[in-house]
Amino acid sequence: MKSEPDVYSIDDLKKEGQTLWDGVRNYQARNFLRQMKVGDLCFFYHSNLTPPAIVGLMKVIQSNVVDPTQFDSNSPYYDSKSKLDAPRWQTVIVDFVKVFPNMIPLTTLKQLFNPEELLLIRKGNRLSVMPIEEKIAQKILSLVDISGEI
Repeated sequence: MKSEPDVYSIDDLKKEGQTLWDGVRNYQARNFLRQMKVGDLCFFYHSNLTPPAIVGLMKVIQSNVVDPTQFDSNSPYYDSKSKLDAPRWQTVIVDFVKVFPNMIPLTTLKQLFNPEELLLIRKGNRLSVMPIEEKIAQKILSLVDISGEI
């Protein structure tokens, strides 16, 4: 799951403890959010860093939550076509798990994985939420010294 650090950072999540992951307005990313289950671990990716990198970990604590920003006309995420009785945008609530002691830069991910293994490195991919297979996630976690902490 991606966020720019100047919008919402891993440090913001650490301070708050948990957050509603609101504002996703891409249907494919929304569909991935709809598939998430309570207990799923999620990598926190900062795209607007130099270099872009995975910076930490969070956990889904509530799934299939209606994103309230779609109904708020003052929100940049307002969707005039979404109705209270038929919301178009669902999301999750996540809990802070860990800031990684060492970020995992995009350049490293590109060296270790191919685009079929990791959507993040697929050319032209701009999704803010995407799934990662268990074996790929384990390999990513092995790059960070957090054994026994999750």
